[in-house]
Amino acid sequence: MQAARARLSGGRWHLQHGPIDIVIGAEGEAAAVDAAHAAAWQRFETVLDELVAELPALRSRVTGTCPLRGPVAQRMWWACRPHRAPFITPMAAVAGAVAQELIEAYARPGVRRAWVNNGGDIALHLAPGARVRVGLFADLARFDVGGVAIGVAAADAASGAAATAAAMHIDGHFDVHAAQPVRGIATSGWRGRSLSLGIADSVTVLARTAAEADAAATVIANAVNADDARIRREPANQVRDASDLGEIEVVVDVPPLPASVVRQALQQGERCARALQRAGLIHAAVLVCQQQALRVEGPVAAHRQSVEHGSVFA
Repeated sequence: MQAARARLSGGRWHLQHGPIDIVIGAEGEAAAVDAAHAAAWQRFETVLDELVAELPALRSRVTGTCPLRGPVAQRMWWACRPHRAPFITPMAAVAGAVAQELIEAYARPGVRRAWVNNGGDIALHLAPGARVRVGLFADLARFDVGGVAIGVAAADAASGAAATAAAMHIDGHFDVHAAQPVRGIATSGWRGRSLSLGIADSVTVLARTAAEADAAATVIANAVNADDARIRREPANQVRDASDLGEIEVVVDVPPLPASVVRQALQQGERCARALQRAGLIHAAVLVCQQQALRVEGPVAAHRQSVEHGSVFA
């Protein structure tokens, strides 16, 4: 199994290696952008093998001192360390950490802005004065892959965003400015590619880095929960072989629930998100469950757009 890449419309690149599936876009001086793409590809070719070499430790609970050697693995561990109680493994930050590793190739003169979208977990590079608009797709149950460019999941940024938004019927958007302390965006929930202990359709988090956003989104999505017999749960290792969650029960189906139950679940997640915000671990978040939504906004409020009975921040 070898890493592969393909050029997409709008000057973007699609990178794929095993379970890692990434779309990268960048804007700026042509020579600088081309050099950054080449550097990102060179780094990408080695990432998966590095992670596989330390997989047993990456699937182990975060405790004590960091046992990992590789830079991406260490970034995963440190992003998860603030959330180590009651239980988390570095795998909670894997997608964001990989995106963050690749975005470093674009932090060079001549690149105005860049984004690495790893299945909806996004790392950003923004030169002074630059900004990027990110679309929010709140409920994967409504996701129709028909007509959507390969590699696009929860969000896509900048060039190609208009076509993506039209195809996906996004629920809202938000702008990230270079002056804001946000360079990472991640989404988690029971409908996504990761397993979740909670019932959130999606929890989208903005944070200082992509790895930190990824870990926090996992934790907040777990907190959006309800004790209801209609919610179906199964041990994680029965849902997915060799899951890092072992026999911990994860959500596999959530039927329509009373609005009051959904509201209480979202409020639990909101309390978790606000605690992380007070601790400086996230900038903002939006939590969505069964057509209800709650926002945990950053210091600067921006445009809003309706999401059924709730709303999203810009």
